[in-house]
Amino acid sequence: MKLHNSSTTYIDKPSVITIGTFDGVHIGHQKIIKRLIATAKNKGLESVILTFFPHPRMVLQKDASIKLLNTITERQEILEQMGLDHLIVKTFTKDFANLSAHDYVKNILVDELHAKHIIIGYDHRFGKNRSANIEDLKSFGTQFEFEVEEISAEDIENVAVSSTKIRTALDNGDIATANSYLGYPYFLTGTITQGKGLGKQIGFPTANIYIEEDYKLIPKNGVYVVKSHSNQKTVYGMMNIGTNPTVNGTKQSIEVHFFDTDEDLYGKTVRVELLHRLRDEQKFASVALLQQQLKLDQENSLKFISLINE
Repeated sequence: MKLHNSSTTYIDKPSVITIGTFDGVHIGHQKIIKRLIATAKNKGLESVILTFFPHPRMVLQKDASIKLLNTITERQEILEQMGLDHLIVKTFTKDFANLSAHDYVKNILVDELHAKHIIIGYDHRFGKNRSANIEDLKSFGTQFEFEVEEISAEDIENVAVSSTKIRTALDNGDIATANSYLGYPYFLTGTITQGKGLGKQIGFPTANIYIEEDYKLIPKNGVYVVKSHSNQKTVYGMMNIGTNPTVNGTKQSIEVHFFDTDEDLYGKTVRVELLHRLRDEQKFASVALLQQQLKLDQENSLKFISLINE
């Protein structure tokens, strides 16, 4: 897959395009993307996804509260695995939002992306003030010689429902539901940083994960069974998302205790997949009681890992 940003957005071969945020690249999105790739192969075209970053709401509404299922880098990684030819990440700005529908279609879809076939939702809106709709796009198709294939209301509704259910599930700590709609384990990507060393003192050393992107959705506080990869080896562990109330913590942190590894991870970037939720975070009356609970958490984690690997 070739990645194109705003300064390198040009495709010199005829293409089939779909357009959207594709946050999460969940099972509803995957259905549309597979259709895109199949159409491209059947017609001898390049398969292209046009997406935007930052999210339009971040720019137009200054909405700092919006949380996304993927960072832009994570989204790229997932799409690459699907066999896409080109991913266009267009920088979304106010100037871009003010493009007329005609200029958007001609300058970007036709001149830059060489569109010959566009797969798009029945309710797609584009151009300044989102004034143009799919019927306008079909008219432009006649003018600029590309086909428009409509994604049904049912498929669009399934995409919207899936996204909503995934976010709600993660906010509630329901990893099983989120993962079922995603079609893969929800994951966090971050850099391992130095913590206070409290875990090590009680026999459960943890790797603190720093996530740079503040728009990434962090699931509900609690303890989770997780999986990661290091040196081409799968490693499991248990992760706490929370404030460490037993030791009077106040700031949210993400800490992973990996099983069966003594590798120095500081400074490394890791991807941690959430497999199962064990319990809520809670405040214990003493560190000794916390230690006792962590031993039980580890036992329950290992039982779960054993079951999924049978």
